[in-house]
Amino acid sequence: MTKNRILSAAAVATALFIALPAAAQEPSAAELAEANNPLANTKAFNLQNYFVPSLTGAPDATANTFWLRYAQPIGKVLVRASLPLPTVPVPDQPDSVSGVGDFNVFAAYLVVAEPTSTFGIGPLLAVPSATDDALGAGKWQGGAAAVVFNVPSPTIQYGGLLTWQASFGGDDERADTNVIVAQPFAMFQLGGGTYLRTAPLWVFDLENDSYHIPFGFGIGRVIASGGIVYNIFIEPQFTIMHKGVGQPQFQLFTALNMQFGG
Repeated sequence: MTKNRILSAAAVATALFIALPAAAQEPSAAELAEANNPLANTKAFNLQNYFVPSLTGAPDATANTFWLRYAQPIGKVLVRASLPLPTVPVPDQPDSVSGVGDFNVFAAYLVVAEPTSTFGIGPLLAVPSATDDALGAGKWQGGAAAVVFNVPSPTIQYGGLLTWQASFGGDDERADTNVIVAQPFAMFQLGGGTYLRTAPLWVFDLENDSYHIPFGFGIGRVIASGGIVYNIFIEPQFTIMHKGVGQPQFQLFTALNMQFGG
């Protein structure tokens, strides 16, 4: 069953990867550079998915999180809002739980906004909006986010996203939170809108003394059509270090990102 789910997720991503460019045009150099820029000066809507076929300490369990993300620049501030739709296993229960997770938003002030280098930093807020205890922390959380994106050449882009959030209110019976997430990323353009990529999420749970450090390597395609820049990719991510039960051993990261009116 797990193998079939991996193949299904890969098949869907591959079908989109092949079919979407059919009615589109090759993107410009500027569009290629901005397509993977989390601080791009354009509205963006992203559909992203992490499928986890195996978890540490629970070899028969699977998990999945589908993310809805919207970003919009307001002056020199980029606001990004994210809503997860997770499916997670529940200990001592035969069925997984699905629903809405905790909504989060950050506002990054653009300290540097140059053609080859962008840096933003600002506050972060997480709202306890989960529809089930298993899907969220049950806590109001605050923190900060910092993003950097560099374009040293038309071929290479790299940077990173760093967030920290800790609980400050909410359900007194739920555990406190204190989490750092680092996402280093790099892209290498192959030409024609196709590129190689890596963008793993390194999660450090300081409250529970656990962590998850994967390495990813994938392929993406950027196309332009009707004033919209589409960026679709598939990236397998393999765990190289972890501590704690319930950490992904392997995950498949797929997405369709869209930028409007760049």
